[in-house]
Amino acid sequence: MIARAGAAALAASLCACSGGGQPPVVAAGTAAAALDTVTVREAQVPREIAFDGVVEAVDQATVAAQTSGRVVELPFDVGDYVEKGAVIARFTGSEQRARSEASEAGVAEARARLAEAQLEFDRTRDIFERKLVARARLDKAAADLESARARAEAAEAARAEAREGLGYTVIRAPYAGIVVARHVRIGEAVTVGRPIMTGLSLEHLRVAVEIPQRFIEPLRRHRRARVVLPDGGSIEAVDLRIPPGADPATHTFRVLVTLPPGARGAVPGTLAKVAFVSGVQARLLVPGAALVRRGEVTGVYVVDDKGRVGLRYVSVGSPVVDGGVPVLAGLAGGERVATDPVAAGLSYKRQSAP
Repeated sequence: MIARAGAAALAASLCACSGGGQPPVVAAGTAAAALDTVTVREAQVPREIAFDGVVEAVDQATVAAQTSGRVVELPFDVGDYVEKGAVIARFTGSEQRARSEASEAGVAEARARLAEAQLEFDRTRDIFERKLVARARLDKAAADLESARARAEAAEAARAEAREGLGYTVIRAPYAGIVVARHVRIGEAVTVGRPIMTGLSLEHLRVAVEIPQRFIEPLRRHRRARVVLPDGGSIEAVDLRIPPGADPATHTFRVLVTLPPGARGAVPGTLAKVAFVSGVQARLLVPGAALVRRGEVTGVYVVDDKGRVGLRYVSVGSPVVDGGVPVLAGLAGGERVATDPVAAGLSYKRQSAP
């Protein structure tokens, strides 16, 4: 139980925050009767062990040039958001365009030769069936037809390759994301393999955590974790990828904790605390909304059997999934806690008035 002066000060602070003035004096039992309360009970909650990890993007890549040319367009810079399929770089393509046009002409010529060889084969076959030419003449016409067909297929393959090379002069984003690095400038000449731009997607994130070998077995058994955010909230992991073996140099396991798609609050490259479930334990639970927080002080309003309201300092753990908060010290099972700390603070102030 905290000192009465400290409790009164904290209650007065709550009353001031609620905007209420000096309330009238009422009987303690009447003041407490209107309060909503919950009875503190023990519950089985996950026992957790926390480790620091680094947030990283699942989709992160550096796009490189697949043809030669000079950079003529770079629509995006570092920090820009890029839609999937958007043009992120464009090169000069005069050589590739000329090669594509030549391949189109080659296909047209090959098709004409194929049509001519087909007509010659048909005429020769008709004459052969009337027994007016030798078998060798028909065989030669068939061979010429097959050769023309092969040349036509080769010409079409060359055209496909030329078109693909021309397409390489325009680079598009493989997925929606943020540009994190730009490796070329407009006017630079590039060759095959030259890095152009690096980007990452914020849609799919994960946290990489190095786990010492003595902790890995409980993690394997439960395979549950949550990422604790800087604001005190948390995000449940959708998947844990635990390697079969440890790093021989550090003797740690690099565990990848996958976050749900579109998770907000985690930023690639930053540190994040990951709480892994290692078992279960019995804890007293109170609703998170019932807690009174002022700086480093955490408390709850307790209503006794006579209807008196008192402020109690408590030590709490991390919130569980359903919004309850485990109480580590300061409460006993069966006590009643006010669920609305502002209303309880008003009641406390009324019963303390002379």
